[in-house]
Amino acid sequence: MSESWWQRGTVYQIYPRSFMDSGGDGVGDLNGITAKLPYLQDLGVDAVWISPFYPSPMADFGYDVTDHTAVDPLFGTLTDFYKLVAEAHRRDLRILVDFVPNHTSDRHPWFVDARSTKDSLRRDWYLWADPRPGGGPPNNWRSVFGGPAWTLDEPTGQYYYHAYLPEQPDVNWRNPEVQQAQSDVMRFWLDRGVDGFRVDACRQLIKDDQLRDNPPNPAYHPGLPPYDALLPVYSADRPETPGVLAELRRVLDEHHPDGLLIAEVYAPVERLMRYYLGAHLPSNMHLISVPYEADSIAALIARYEAALPPDAWPNWVLGNHDRSRIATRVGPAQARVAAMLLLTLRGTPILYYGDEIGLPDVPVPPDLVQDPFERRVPGIGVGRDPARAPMRWSPAPNAGFCPPHATPWLPVPDGAEWPNVHAQQDDPGSVLALYRDLIALRRCEPALSTGDFTLLGAEAGVLSYLRRNHDRTIMVGLNLTAAPRDLPATGTIMLGTRPGRVGERLTGMVRLRANEGVLVIP
Repeated sequence: MSESWWQRGTVYQIYPRSFMDSGGDGVGDLNGITAKLPYLQDLGVDAVWISPFYPSPMADFGYDVTDHTAVDPLFGTLTDFYKLVAEAHRRDLRILVDFVPNHTSDRHPWFVDARSTKDSLRRDWYLWADPRPGGGPPNNWRSVFGGPAWTLDEPTGQYYYHAYLPEQPDVNWRNPEVQQAQSDVMRFWLDRGVDGFRVDACRQLIKDDQLRDNPPNPAYHPGLPPYDALLPVYSADRPETPGVLAELRRVLDEHHPDGLLIAEVYAPVERLMRYYLGAHLPSNMHLISVPYEADSIAALIARYEAALPPDAWPNWVLGNHDRSRIATRVGPAQARVAAMLLLTLRGTPILYYGDEIGLPDVPVPPDLVQDPFERRVPGIGVGRDPARAPMRWSPAPNAGFCPPHATPWLPVPDGAEWPNVHAQQDDPGSVLALYRDLIALRRCEPALSTGDFTLLGAEAGVLSYLRRNHDRTIMVGLNLTAAPRDLPATGTIMLGTRPGRVGERLTGMVRLRANEGVLVIP
């Protein structure tokens, strides 16, 4: 089987509100992304996944869509999008867009029509149910963002279902007309040059047709999000869901046989595998939540590799717009080692903007919180704003993200302690230089991009493994501790997470400094 570009390549996620503001209003936009394509080309990534930029009231910052086939004026115009795609393709960069098929905004024309009367032709495009006998929601399902997942529509006397905010009603994927309408959304963007999709909230697409109550979660305790009080066995991850993805994949393959479909799925490793029925890459986000220890990561890798279906291709994610950044989770020194881990494992790496400069979470004072999840469930650490803070391009005011006179939509702290692209651009010892070097090695070393994987060990906090193809072997040694460690190795260091070690000859042992990783060739 020939290798696809996405098996060899690296995907880079952009949260458009926070990447680059070209209009001076404190919010990133499509023209800002276009202006920074040379940076992404220099970084060496192969594809750019852009989070939603569609018209939206912004109750959930673009994931509440009112028109799936347009651009919100906050981000630009369709013409701006065409220019972005054309310039990206000119630079051999592919464009993936976020596809949000599970729900719409409550202001979407589909839902406005559906709720107008029980007799609406689009009533069955959404999930409606009568109250329980005696009144109240039809079952005990909860919103991911806290509170009940059902909202009463008083004029019609029925409840509608929303896995997230009341402003985000779920569509009914059992309805063939919905399937056709959503497929047409994909065709619209494929006809305009996109190279694939990241499909949002895949676990939620199909719900139990009997609307049975979810059982209690015996592991729940105070301090966890309210959603976790129940096991969502009837409201998410249903057996029919991979079939929906298979249909979306068929639409993609008809229009773009070399396209890529990434599915957002938070699920245990074994259940994640079901989603390969439709997705090229069901997003493997377990590196975000696994304990950052060598033995735990080794066990995760072995479990994941063993579970993969035949011919399925792995992928790995260290961070995204919903989770705390890697530099905050493990610290700036160990974040370098995590970069080497991500970019040398077997499978497609998916990077989150800013991680390549070691950007940490940015504190957001309570009065500046934007995230509806944090507003609805405050004080337990579910807020997503800190990981969505604007990209830091320079030491200028507002970090070069927007003009000095503008107010960025999330705080941009001043101070030399914050990383920025300008400071790292020409520094061979910077985190940015490390990412560039690792991505370049993946490009030129088939052993790293598509070679076999062999786990060597995870002793004393050091994770080690081999990547190899028929004529090349590369050993990866990662010290996940804050103390020096020795690792058996013979050969030459081809790259280290710290400068000064390239070309060093090893005769039986390598001394790894605290928080250090190396690549060794025999």
